[in-house]
Amino acid sequence: MIQKYNGREDILKKEIFEKVKEYYAIAHKQREFIPGKSRIPYAGRVFDERELINLVESSLDFWLTAGRFAERFEKELSEFFGLKYCSLTNSGSSANLLAFIALTSPRLGEKRIKRGDEVITVAAGFPTTVTPIIQYGAVPVFVDITLPTYNIDCVQLEQALSERTRAVMLAHTLGNPFDIKAVKDFCDKHKLWLIEDNCDALGSKYFYKGKWRYTGTIGHIGTSSFYPPHHITMGEGGAVYTNDIQLKRIIESLRDWGRDCWCLSGHDNTCNNRFGWQHGELPTGYDHKYVYSHFGYNLKATDMQAAIGCAQLQKLPSFIESRKRNWELLRKGLSDLSDLFILPEATTDSDPSWFGFMLTVREKAGFTRDEMVAYLESKGIQTRMLFAGNLIKHPCFDEMRKSGEGYRVRGNLENTDRIMRDTFWVGIYPGMTDEKLSFMIKTIKDF
Repeated sequence: MIQKYNGREDILKKEIFEKVKEYYAIAHKQREFIPGKSRIPYAGRVFDERELINLVESSLDFWLTAGRFAERFEKELSEFFGLKYCSLTNSGSSANLLAFIALTSPRLGEKRIKRGDEVITVAAGFPTTVTPIIQYGAVPVFVDITLPTYNIDCVQLEQALSERTRAVMLAHTLGNPFDIKAVKDFCDKHKLWLIEDNCDALGSKYFYKGKWRYTGTIGHIGTSSFYPPHHITMGEGGAVYTNDIQLKRIIESLRDWGRDCWCLSGHDNTCNNRFGWQHGELPTGYDHKYVYSHFGYNLKATDMQAAIGCAQLQKLPSFIESRKRNWELLRKGLSDLSDLFILPEATTDSDPSWFGFMLTVREKAGFTRDEMVAYLESKGIQTRMLFAGNLIKHPCFDEMRKSGEGYRVRGNLENTDRIMRDTFWVGIYPGMTDEKLSFMIKTIKDF
């Protein structure tokens, strides 16, 4: 939205924004779709002149680190979720890192996760759900998934439990919520932390304790990613959110170099006692802006990223509805192929904001996943695997497999291996048109 301005500087801004709007109409106009020749990506950025105007406005401010747009984004995303706290970061991977490492903070006392403690998760997903666990020195315990929801087999939770279990960290697979009630009940029963990796599920809902709740808001901490394929984008970016003020302060300390101070960038003495504290073995009165309570990082986003995110947030409700609609069109259009594919289904008591449309080739289909994928790609339809498939089969696990240390597996991960061999997915992002979706259905049926 173009604001009203006063003075020469503000007149120039208005002129610049009008030119940006004109530029968008010329440079980013939709290209004609030619079936079989035009590329149909699995995901992509959906934006208009508002993102460009916000980006230019933030660049004119030249406040290059987190600033007013970042503060606004955190406030508006918190309000969307109905949560108290949201912390913007530079990626979804960083969000997962912060969410997990926050639970290792000495400030949590006996509740903190320590090296050697176990965290229940799945191997069928994206690696950065698991990476922070391993890098810290905790032990991921992998359990299998179920089809056709592609989420954790909750029956195995009790079987995976040990005296060292301290947390459960799971993603909502491709926007489809895992069985939050079963997982949360398990965590509450055994006094475990729950981290919801919500990176692929922004806007998904689950009916919990008599009302619809957004995924990412039921566990102790939720995370999001704003990489271009996701529900909204900043190019790069992520967020960590919680209702717990202690966790919020730990998360932001770790994000901001490990500092003890909570002043925003460019502000001093928010506590009104900047030179009045005594911490550790530092002399009394040591500048609180340079007191470090954690071994932290610099994982902040820039205000230019946040400016784009603010415009994207306004579109989020329509993006969610488009994803649901496009998924339903594919589900209906391919419903007569259930003898060849395991078709995806939403988890009971859920309302997914889908990230993609998953297909698993049946064992007696007469063709393989790889043959199907090669055909679709030859027709310009981009496909994706379910990320790592089975993460422990990847080279990053070579040393741990050889030593037999560093992780634990409950059962044989039969379904995880199956999706590694037989599963792929195609896009349903808001940039899809009916013409593209119809061509995808026709192409699959032609094969």
